[in-house]
Amino acid sequence: MTPIHSLSYPIYFEYSLQELRKFISQSQYTKVFILVDSNTEIHCLPAVHKVLKDIDYDLIEVTPGEENKNIDFCIGIWRMLLDFGAERNSVLINLGGGVITDMGGFAASTFKRGIDFVQVPTTLLSQVDASVGGKTGIDMDNVKNIIGTFTQPKAVFINTEFLKTLDEREIRSGFAEVIKHGLIYDRLLFNTLKQLGPSGLTDEIIYRSVEIKNEVVKKDPFEKGLRKILNFGHTIGHAVESYSLSHGKNPLLHGEAIAIGFICEAYLSFKKNNLSEIDLNETVEAIKTVYPAYHIKKESYPALLEIMKNDKKNNAGQISFSLLSEIGTCEFDEFCTEEEIFESLDFYSSS
Repeated sequence: MTPIHSLSYPIYFEYSLQELRKFISQSQYTKVFILVDSNTEIHCLPAVHKVLKDIDYDLIEVTPGEENKNIDFCIGIWRMLLDFGAERNSVLINLGGGVITDMGGFAASTFKRGIDFVQVPTTLLSQVDASVGGKTGIDMDNVKNIIGTFTQPKAVFINTEFLKTLDEREIRSGFAEVIKHGLIYDRLLFNTLKQLGPSGLTDEIIYRSVEIKNEVVKKDPFEKGLRKILNFGHTIGHAVESYSLSHGKNPLLHGEAIAIGFICEAYLSFKKNNLSEIDLNETVEAIKTVYPAYHIKKESYPALLEIMKNDKKNNAGQISFSLLSEIGTCEFDEFCTEEEIFESLDFYSSS
Protein backbone atom coordinates (compact mmCIF):
# COMPACT_ATOMS: atom_id res chain seq x y z
CA MET A 1 0.00 0.00 0.00
CA THR A 2 1.45 3.32 -1.04
CA PRO A 3 1.59 6.12 1.54
CA ILE A 4 -1.36 8.50 1.55
CA HIS A 5 -0.26 12.11 1.24
CA SER A 6 -2.25 14.50 3.36
CA LEU A 7 -2.03 18.28 3.61
CA SER A 8 1.61 18.44 4.63
CA TYR A 9 2.54 14.98 5.83
CA PRO A 10 2.58 11.32 4.77
CA ILE A 11 0.46 8.52 6.23
CA TYR A 12 2.41 5.27 6.14
CA PHE A 13 0.90 1.79 6.16
CA GLU A 14 3.38 -0.84 5.01
CA TYR A 15 6.60 -1.09 7.03
CA SER A 16 5.30 1.83 9.07
CA LEU A 17 7.57 1.30 12.08
CA GLN A 18 10.62 1.13 9.85
CA GLU A 19 9.42 4.36 8.28
CA LEU A 20 9.13 5.81 11.78
CA ARG A 21 12.75 4.95 12.47
CA LYS A 22 13.82 6.50 9.17
CA PHE A 23 11.84 9.66 9.91
CA ILE A 24 13.31 10.11 13.39
CA SER A 25 16.85 9.34 12.19
CA GLN A 26 16.69 11.83 9.32
CA SER A 27 14.96 14.66 11.20
CA GLN A 28 17.85 15.34 13.61
CA TYR A 29 15.69 16.24 16.59
CA THR A 30 17.56 17.30 19.71
CA LYS A 31 15.11 15.43 21.96
CA VAL A 32 12.70 12.57 21.30
CA PHE A 33 9.76 11.74 23.58
CA ILE A 34 7.21 8.94 23.43
CA LEU A 35 3.79 9.43 25.04
CA VAL A 36 2.06 6.20 26.11
CA ASP A 37 -0.58 5.00 28.51
CA SER A 38 -0.17 1.94 30.72
CA ASN A 39 -1.76 -0.29 28.07
CA THR A 40 0.33 0.80 25.10
CA GLU A 41 3.48 0.74 27.20
CA ILE A 42 2.94 -2.99 27.73
CA HIS A 43 1.46 -4.05 24.40
CA CYS A 44 2.86 -1.63 21.79
CA LEU A 45 6.00 0.08 23.05
CA PRO A 46 8.19 -3.07 22.69
CA ALA A 47 7.62 -3.07 18.92
CA VAL A 48 8.49 0.63 18.70
CA HIS A 49 11.50 0.24 20.98
CA LYS A 50 12.77 -2.56 18.75
CA VAL A 51 13.10 -0.17 15.79
CA LEU A 52 14.25 2.82 17.89
CA LYS A 53 16.53 0.91 20.28
CA ASP A 54 19.66 2.87 19.34
CA ILE A 55 17.84 6.23 19.48
CA ASP A 56 17.68 7.99 22.85
CA TYR A 57 14.16 8.88 23.93
CA ASP A 58 12.32 9.74 27.13
CA LEU A 59 9.03 8.08 28.03
CA ILE A 60 5.96 9.94 29.30
CA GLU A 61 3.10 7.83 30.64
CA VAL A 62 -0.49 8.83 31.37
CA THR A 63 -3.47 6.92 32.73
CA PRO A 64 -5.71 5.45 29.99
CA GLY A 65 -9.34 6.48 29.51
CA GLU A 66 -11.40 9.30 28.04
CA GLU A 67 -12.11 10.60 31.55
CA ASN A 68 -8.40 11.49 31.77
CA LYS A 69 -8.30 13.53 28.55
CA ASN A 70 -8.31 16.84 30.39
CA ILE A 71 -6.20 19.84 31.27
CA ASP A 72 -4.82 18.24 34.45
CA PHE A 73 -3.23 15.40 32.50
CA CYS A 74 -2.00 17.89 29.89
CA ILE A 75 -0.27 19.83 32.63
CA GLY A 76 1.41 16.57 33.64
CA ILE A 77 2.68 16.08 30.08
CA TRP A 78 3.93 19.68 29.88
CA ARG A 79 5.72 19.28 33.22
CA MET A 80 7.45 16.11 32.04
CA LEU A 81 8.53 17.81 28.81
CA LEU A 82 9.90 20.69 30.87
CA ASP A 83 11.67 18.37 33.34
CA PHE A 84 13.22 16.39 30.48
CA GLY A 85 14.51 19.59 28.88
CA ALA A 86 12.32 19.59 25.77
CA GLU A 87 13.34 22.24 23.26
CA ARG A 88 11.52 23.57 20.24
CA ASN A 89 13.51 21.17 18.07
CA SER A 90 11.99 18.21 19.91
CA VAL A 91 9.43 15.66 18.75
CA LEU A 92 6.65 13.89 20.63
CA ILE A 93 5.68 10.43 19.37
CA ASN A 94 2.07 9.75 20.38
CA LEU A 95 1.76 5.98 20.74
CA GLY A 96 -1.80 5.02 21.56
CA GLY A 97 -5.49 5.37 20.84
CA GLY A 98 -7.64 8.43 20.35
CA VAL A 99 -7.04 9.81 23.84
CA ILE A 100 -3.27 9.71 23.35
CA THR A 101 -3.30 11.12 19.81
CA ASP A 102 -5.81 13.87 20.69
CA MET A 103 -4.19 14.91 23.97
CA GLY A 104 -0.60 14.35 22.84
CA GLY A 105 -1.18 16.43 19.74
CA PHE A 106 -2.68 19.21 21.85
CA ALA A 107 0.14 19.11 24.40
CA ALA A 108 2.78 19.25 21.64
CA SER A 109 1.01 21.98 19.66
CA THR A 110 0.93 24.29 22.67
CA PHE A 111 4.23 23.52 24.46
CA LYS A 112 6.65 26.39 23.81
CA ARG A 113 4.13 27.51 21.16
CA GLY A 114 4.48 24.22 19.38
CA ILE A 115 6.86 21.31 18.97
CA ASP A 116 6.64 18.61 16.30
CA PHE A 117 4.62 15.48 16.91
CA VAL A 118 3.90 12.29 15.00
CA GLN A 119 1.04 9.87 15.47
CA VAL A 120 1.45 6.11 15.91
CA PRO A 121 -2.19 5.07 16.41
CA THR A 122 -2.71 1.70 18.08
CA THR A 123 -6.52 1.34 18.05
CA LEU A 124 -8.87 1.05 15.10
CA LEU A 125 -10.59 4.26 16.20
CA SER A 126 -7.36 6.24 16.21
CA GLN A 127 -6.10 4.70 12.96
CA VAL A 128 -9.14 5.56 10.86
CA ASP A 129 -10.10 8.80 12.59
CA ALA A 130 -8.33 10.47 15.51
CA SER A 131 -4.75 10.40 14.19
CA VAL A 132 -5.56 11.80 10.75
CA GLY A 133 -6.67 15.35 10.00
CA GLY A 134 -4.80 17.58 12.41
CA LYS A 135 -7.45 18.00 15.10
CA THR A 136 -6.06 17.99 18.62
CA GLY A 137 -8.06 18.38 21.76
CA ILE A 138 -9.07 17.71 25.34
CA ASP A 139 -12.40 17.61 27.16
CA MET A 140 -13.70 20.07 29.74
CA ASP A 141 -16.79 19.93 31.96
CA ASN A 142 -18.12 16.85 30.17
CA VAL A 143 -17.89 18.52 26.75
CA LYS A 144 -15.86 16.51 24.24
CA ASN A 145 -12.82 18.11 22.59
CA ILE A 146 -13.96 21.62 23.49
CA ILE A 147 -10.36 22.81 23.95
CA GLY A 148 -7.95 22.16 21.08
CA THR A 149 -6.11 23.27 17.99
CA PHE A 150 -5.89 22.53 14.30
CA THR A 151 -2.26 21.38 14.09
CA GLN A 152 -1.04 18.83 11.57
CA PRO A 153 1.32 16.06 12.65
CA LYS A 154 4.62 15.63 10.81
CA ALA A 155 3.65 12.07 9.86
CA VAL A 156 1.28 9.22 10.76
CA PHE A 157 2.46 5.63 11.01
CA ILE A 158 -0.34 3.03 10.89
CA ASN A 159 0.58 -0.50 11.93
CA THR A 160 -2.47 -2.77 11.80
CA GLU A 161 -0.59 -5.43 13.79
CA PHE A 162 -1.36 -3.34 16.86
CA LEU A 163 -5.05 -4.15 16.40
CA LYS A 164 -4.33 -7.70 17.58
CA THR A 165 -3.83 -6.25 21.08
CA LEU A 166 -7.45 -5.04 21.23
CA ASP A 167 -10.50 -6.82 22.57
CA GLU A 168 -13.71 -7.22 20.58
CA ARG A 169 -15.36 -4.22 22.21
CA GLU A 170 -12.54 -1.86 21.21
CA ILE A 171 -12.62 -3.13 17.63
CA ARG A 172 -16.37 -2.60 17.56
CA SER A 173 -15.92 0.94 18.84
CA GLY A 174 -13.46 1.82 16.07
CA PHE A 175 -15.66 0.09 13.49
CA ALA A 176 -18.26 2.84 14.02
CA GLU A 177 -15.97 5.43 12.41
CA VAL A 178 -15.40 3.12 9.45
CA ILE A 179 -19.18 2.73 9.05
CA LYS A 180 -19.52 6.50 9.23
CA HIS A 181 -17.13 6.97 6.31
CA GLY A 182 -19.32 4.66 4.27
CA LEU A 183 -22.55 6.37 5.32
CA ILE A 184 -21.35 9.89 4.47
CA TYR A 185 -19.14 9.25 1.44
CA ASP A 186 -19.05 5.75 -0.06
CA ARG A 187 -22.12 3.53 -0.34
CA LEU A 188 -20.05 0.67 -1.73
CA LEU A 189 -17.91 0.70 1.41
CA PHE A 190 -21.04 0.74 3.57
CA ASN A 191 -22.46 -2.27 1.68
CA THR A 192 -19.19 -4.14 2.18
CA LEU A 193 -19.14 -3.37 5.91
CA LYS A 194 -22.74 -4.54 6.29
CA GLN A 195 -21.76 -7.92 4.90
CA LEU A 196 -18.45 -8.38 6.73
CA GLY A 197 -19.01 -6.79 10.13
CA PRO A 198 -16.14 -5.90 12.51
CA SER A 199 -14.65 -9.39 12.32
CA GLY A 200 -14.23 -9.05 8.55
CA LEU A 201 -12.04 -5.95 8.63
CA THR A 202 -9.11 -5.99 6.24
CA ASP A 203 -6.11 -3.75 5.74
CA GLU A 204 -7.69 -2.61 2.48
CA ILE A 205 -10.87 -1.48 4.28
CA ILE A 206 -8.83 0.44 6.84
CA TYR A 207 -6.83 2.02 4.02
CA ARG A 208 -10.03 3.08 2.23
CA SER A 209 -11.45 4.53 5.43
CA VAL A 210 -8.32 6.62 6.01
CA GLU A 211 -8.38 7.64 2.36
CA ILE A 212 -11.93 9.00 2.73
CA LYS A 213 -11.07 10.95 5.89
CA ASN A 214 -8.01 12.38 4.16
CA GLU A 215 -9.90 13.36 0.99
CA VAL A 216 -12.43 15.33 3.03
CA VAL A 217 -9.83 17.00 5.26
CA LYS A 218 -7.66 18.07 2.31
CA LYS A 219 -10.64 19.89 0.80
CA ASP A 220 -11.47 21.66 4.07
CA PRO A 221 -8.68 21.48 6.68
CA PHE A 222 -10.23 23.96 9.15
CA GLU A 223 -13.80 22.65 9.09
CA LYS A 224 -15.41 25.65 7.43
CA GLY A 225 -17.58 23.53 5.16
CA LEU A 226 -17.28 19.98 3.79
CA ARG A 227 -15.26 18.62 6.71
CA LYS A 228 -18.35 19.05 8.87
CA ILE A 229 -19.81 15.90 7.29
CA LEU A 230 -17.32 13.93 9.39
CA ASN A 231 -19.46 14.96 12.38
CA PHE A 232 -22.42 12.82 11.30
CA GLY A 233 -23.65 10.98 14.39
CA HIS A 234 -21.44 13.01 16.68
CA THR A 235 -23.75 15.80 17.86
CA ILE A 236 -26.02 13.39 19.70
CA GLY A 237 -23.33 10.70 20.03
CA HIS A 238 -20.88 12.98 21.84
CA ALA A 239 -23.63 14.08 24.24
CA VAL A 240 -24.52 10.47 25.04
CA GLU A 241 -20.84 9.62 25.48
CA SER A 242 -20.20 12.59 27.79
CA TYR A 243 -23.31 11.84 29.84
CA SER A 244 -22.37 8.18 30.24
CA LEU A 245 -18.86 9.13 31.39
CA SER A 246 -20.28 11.12 34.29
CA HIS A 247 -23.31 8.97 35.13
CA GLY A 248 -22.29 5.35 34.94
CA LYS A 249 -19.94 2.68 36.25
CA ASN A 250 -19.35 1.28 32.76
CA PRO A 251 -19.35 4.29 30.39
CA LEU A 252 -19.85 3.90 26.67
CA LEU A 253 -16.85 3.86 24.40
CA HIS A 254 -16.73 6.55 21.72
CA GLY A 255 -17.86 4.29 18.88
CA GLU A 256 -20.69 2.80 20.92
CA ALA A 257 -22.01 6.30 21.63
CA ILE A 258 -21.77 7.60 18.09
CA ALA A 259 -23.51 4.43 16.86
CA ILE A 260 -26.48 5.66 18.89
CA GLY A 261 -25.92 9.05 17.25
CA PHE A 262 -26.03 7.43 13.79
CA ILE A 263 -29.51 6.07 14.41
CA CYS A 264 -30.82 9.30 15.93
CA GLU A 265 -29.31 11.47 13.22
CA ALA A 266 -30.39 9.10 10.45
CA TYR A 267 -33.91 9.62 11.79
CA LEU A 268 -33.39 13.39 11.70
CA SER A 269 -32.09 12.96 8.13
CA PHE A 270 -35.33 11.17 7.26
CA LYS A 271 -37.44 13.90 8.89
CA LYS A 272 -35.44 16.93 7.73
CA ASN A 273 -33.23 16.04 4.77
CA ASN A 274 -35.23 13.70 2.53
CA LEU A 275 -33.40 10.50 3.49
CA SER A 276 -35.60 7.70 2.19
CA GLU A 277 -37.30 5.35 4.60
CA ILE A 278 -35.48 2.48 2.88
CA ASP A 279 -32.09 4.07 3.60
CA LEU A 280 -33.15 4.89 7.15
CA ASN A 281 -34.14 1.29 7.83
CA GLU A 282 -30.98 0.00 6.18
CA THR A 283 -28.85 2.26 8.39
CA VAL A 284 -30.68 1.28 11.57
CA GLU A 285 -30.44 -2.43 10.75
CA ALA A 286 -26.69 -2.19 10.05
CA ILE A 287 -26.04 -0.41 13.36
CA LYS A 288 -28.33 -2.58 15.47
CA THR A 289 -26.68 -5.73 14.10
CA VAL A 290 -23.31 -4.67 15.50
CA TYR A 291 -24.11 -2.56 18.58
CA PRO A 292 -26.23 -3.75 21.51
CA ALA A 293 -29.16 -1.61 22.59
CA TYR A 294 -28.44 1.03 25.21
CA HIS A 295 -31.13 2.40 27.52
CA ILE A 296 -31.43 6.18 27.44
CA LYS A 297 -33.74 7.41 30.17
CA LYS A 298 -36.21 10.12 29.23
CA GLU A 299 -35.25 12.07 32.33
CA SER A 300 -31.73 12.38 30.90
CA TYR A 301 -32.95 14.19 27.74
CA PRO A 302 -32.61 17.74 29.18
CA ALA A 303 -29.05 17.01 30.37
CA LEU A 304 -28.15 15.60 26.95
CA LEU A 305 -29.60 18.70 25.32
CA GLU A 306 -27.51 20.98 27.54
CA ILE A 307 -24.36 19.13 26.46
CA MET A 308 -25.39 19.53 22.80
CA LYS A 309 -25.91 23.26 23.33
CA ASN A 310 -22.20 23.53 24.19
CA ASP A 311 -21.12 21.70 21.04
CA LYS A 312 -18.40 23.65 19.23
CA LYS A 313 -20.16 23.16 15.87
CA ASN A 314 -23.22 25.21 16.84
CA ASN A 315 -24.02 28.52 15.19
CA ALA A 316 -26.10 31.44 16.47
CA GLY A 317 -27.39 29.37 19.36
CA GLN A 318 -28.75 26.65 17.07
CA ILE A 319 -27.68 23.00 17.44
CA SER A 320 -25.91 22.01 14.23
CA PHE A 321 -26.07 18.63 12.51
CA SER A 322 -24.66 16.92 9.47
CA LEU A 323 -27.43 14.84 7.93
CA LEU A 324 -27.63 12.20 5.21
CA SER A 325 -29.59 12.80 2.03
CA GLU A 326 -28.91 9.21 1.00
CA ILE A 327 -26.42 6.56 2.09
CA GLY A 328 -23.09 7.79 0.74
CA THR A 329 -24.05 11.48 0.65
CA CYS A 330 -24.12 13.91 3.56
CA GLU A 331 -24.94 17.61 3.95
CA PHE A 332 -23.88 19.96 6.72
CA ASP A 333 -25.15 23.01 8.62
CA GLU A 334 -28.57 21.51 9.25
CA PHE A 335 -30.35 22.72 12.39
CA CYS A 336 -32.87 20.83 14.48
CA THR A 337 -35.22 21.87 17.26
CA GLU A 338 -35.26 20.47 20.79
CA GLU A 339 -38.50 18.65 19.99
CA GLU A 340 -36.98 17.01 16.93
CA ILE A 341 -33.91 15.94 18.91
CA PHE A 342 -36.07 14.40 21.65
CA GLU A 343 -38.13 12.67 18.96
CA SER A 344 -34.95 11.14 17.51
CA LEU A 345 -33.97 9.82 20.95
CA ASP A 346 -37.42 8.28 21.26
CA PHE A 347 -36.93 6.72 17.83
CA TYR A 348 -33.65 5.15 18.97
CA SER A 349 -35.31 3.64 22.00
CA SER A 350 -38.19 2.21 19.99
CA SER A 351 -36.26 1.00 16.93
